[in-house]
Amino acid sequence: MGPTNIALVKLYQADQALRQAQARLDDAQRNVRVQERRTADLQAKVDASHTQLREQQGTGARLDLDIKTRDAHIEKLREQQKTATNPKVYQTFLLEISTEKVDRNKVEDEAIEVMAAVEKTQAELAALTAQLEAEKAKLATMRTQITDTVVQLKKEVEESRPAREAAASALPGKALAAFERLAEHDDGEAMSAIAKPDRRREEYLCTACNMDLVTDVYNKLHSRDDLVFCPSCRRILYIPADLPPEMAVKKPKDSGRKERVATVRPPAASKEAWTEEEFLTRVERANSAPLTEKQTVILDALHGSISGLQPMFNGQGAVNPAYNIYAENVPKHILRINADGRVFGFWNAFADAGLPEIGEFFRSLIEPFAMDPAREIEQPSPDDKNLEKYEAPELLGALRSLSEKLVERRATADSNV
Repeated sequence: MGPTNIALVKLYQADQALRQAQARLDDAQRNVRVQERRTADLQAKVDASHTQLREQQGTGARLDLDIKTRDAHIEKLREQQKTATNPKVYQTFLLEISTEKVDRNKVEDEAIEVMAAVEKTQAELAALTAQLEAEKAKLATMRTQITDTVVQLKKEVEESRPAREAAASALPGKALAAFERLAEHDDGEAMSAIAKPDRRREEYLCTACNMDLVTDVYNKLHSRDDLVFCPSCRRILYIPADLPPEMAVKKPKDSGRKERVATVRPPAASKEAWTEEEFLTRVERANSAPLTEKQTVILDALHGSISGLQPMFNGQGAVNPAYNIYAENVPKHILRINADGRVFGFWNAFADAGLPEIGEFFRSLIEPFAMDPAREIEQPSPDDKNLEKYEAPELLGALRSLSEKLVERRATADSNV
């Protein structure tokens, strides 16, 4: 891997070490925080119960005073009744005394209810207070027990921080920003190692989401210094230490025999041909990120890991840039991919080269993705087959199957020599 990717892996490892140290510290403090919340909740209940008790006692005192005031008023009315000389006045005092007694009894009933509520609240408060004291004692014990542990874990966190900061300072700003953004989004899991599940096959996957990756992902990471993202989980991919090139890349065996058929080379580029840079510039002008990504992935694969197939920017397309794909020992191009995403298949190229059976196999693979070359002069239509409508790995899978077929044919030809 290039220096940027190596620095990214170092940052990822340092970041993971810091996060793990912080997680251990958080775990150690979590039980204390839970106990602190429990104690705080109990304290709030005790405070609320104290407030309720004071209000109830205040109400009880007010009712008790009201009863005493009414008793005094009734006694005064009785004294006045004794001095009454007129029967009518006597009856008036009697009626007023009776009314006052009824009101006084109502207040007394209310006072009894308040007294019962006070007793209940006092009992609840006593229980809450006892529980609070027990929880406070438990909290104090826990704090004493983990003090040394927390000090040690905080030391680990602080010791891990400089390594993370040093690794971050070694990265270019753009790469660091991408890492920080993914780390924040995925709880620190900003990167993912690639894996090769079957050592006999050149196939790779993302270990974070188990998404299959294009075959040339190893070559791209190994030989370049670009950031490569998983198309599924969008994490930054990297090569783990346990996957060196001799284990990752499947090299074809050298049979020691020469091809019976002379190698047929594609025609050289004409003076009017588009360059690869001009082609990709035209692709980017379409302002379609998916199309740009797929065109780049396909070209990278053709330049790297697909044996027997070769892309050539050798003419065609005065207005719409394109490139042709050639198969080994086949003089004519078998595919043309336009910058607008249309793919055109030339089925007869293999038959003209004396390989009709491979031509039929090729057609069965590519026909779902390709159009009739006669339609290339037409204006693109929304109904056309286009790279934007399917994933690049689907087309690359078909091209790899063709590549394997060509390898089998070559091996058969060698064995018959």
